[in-house]
Amino acid sequence: MTVALTSDRPLLLVGCGNMGSALLRGWIAGGIAPEAIRVLEPAGAARAVEAGAKAELVFTDVPADGVKPRAMVVAVKPQMMAKVLPTLLPLIAEDTLVISIAAGTTFRRLGELTCGHKRLIRAMPNTPAAIGRGATVAVATPEVSADERALTLTLLSAVGNAYAVEDEALIDLVTALSGSGPAYVFYLIECMAAAGAKLGLPPALALDLARDTVAGAGELAKRSQEDPSTLRAQVTSPNGTTAAGLSVLMSEHGLAPLIEATLTAAANRSRELGQDS
Repeated sequence: MTVALTSDRPLLLVGCGNMGSALLRGWIAGGIAPEAIRVLEPAGAARAVEAGAKAELVFTDVPADGVKPRAMVVAVKPQMMAKVLPTLLPLIAEDTLVISIAAGTTFRRLGELTCGHKRLIRAMPNTPAAIGRGATVAVATPEVSADERALTLTLLSAVGNAYAVEDEALIDLVTALSGSGPAYVFYLIECMAAAGAKLGLPPALALDLARDTVAGAGELAKRSQEDPSTLRAQVTSPNGTTAAGLSVLMSEHGLAPLIEATLTAAANRSRELGQDS
């Protein structure tokens, strides 16, 4: 049986910052009726409106009308979870699906903050969600039904691609790869632009070329039926310029071990945050 979102059993968005407002815009564009959505912004209604929420969707206090959301997406910063979630307890019915996008906040911690609530989802999106190009991975507790899992993927797909895993431990690895990954790519653009300028290109042109190259290569990799290694080989002529550059990147101390060390450090930190929470 499909999970229905209605004005009587709405979807509640808690937090209308960058990620929350991106989700909200995606939901409305995807056809979820505005009357089936409510928004709670702990920072106040003005913040929610500035973020793009329609004013009629916004309330800033726990409502007193007795409405229990069918699904609740908590999109506040991890350090706010301990403050915000307990205030939401009057809204959580036994069948309310609670979806958290807070990094490092484990099922165990979510259960503590919701007095043992069982229908929980952890999701890890990334910042390209702001332009509808995000990558989000979700994991559910055993109590979440197949229909609720399907609803979760539908909601998360409003801002890009959404995937499901079965093992909560994988979320730390997802955080390291796709959650933190945009920062690695932005730094790659910085480095390419800086190197180009140092070698003699006008700095503005070097930056434009770095941006266009990374964006274009990423789109080609996404659209192509070929795997990345094949695409790389197609660009690389024997003894050519690309081969010369790759000889550095693919050396024993080149990019592969550096990326592995980068993801390892990020994954370890994600686990530490989970333990701290």
